[in-house]
Amino acid sequence: MIKKIKNESKIKLRAGDTVIVNSGTEKGKKGKIIKVLKADNKVVVQGINVRTRHVKPRKQGQESGILKIEAPVNVSKVNYFCEKCSKGVKVGVEVSADGKRTRVCRKCHTEIK
Repeated sequence: MIKKIKNESKIKLRAGDTVIVNSGTEKGKKGKIIKVLKADNKVVVQGINVRTRHVKPRKQGQESGILKIEAPVNVSKVNYFCEKCSKGVKVGVEVSADGKRTRVCRKCHTEIK
C-alpha cells in the first residue's frame, strides 16, 4: 500500500501580510493575503489573479450573476512587502534568548508583526 504524502512546505507568510507579485501577468502589484493554503503551497491575495465566475441560482430565492473572485497564487510568485525597505523581501525567523520566535525582514532585520 502506497501512502499519499502531502507536500506541505514551511510557508512563512500569514493572512493579513502585504505581499508583492514578482512574476506573471500581475507582476508589481501589491495586495493583502486573505487565505493561506498550506497543502497546495498557495496563497489567495486580495485583488490579484481575479477570475470571473458565472453562477446559477441553486436554491429558490438565490440570485444568479457574474462574480469576481480571487484565485490562488503559488507562494513562489509572491514576496513579503517590507515598508521600511519598500520592496519585496524574504522572511526569516529569529529565535531570541528566551526562546521566542519572531518573523523578520531578511534585508533590514525589522520585526514583522
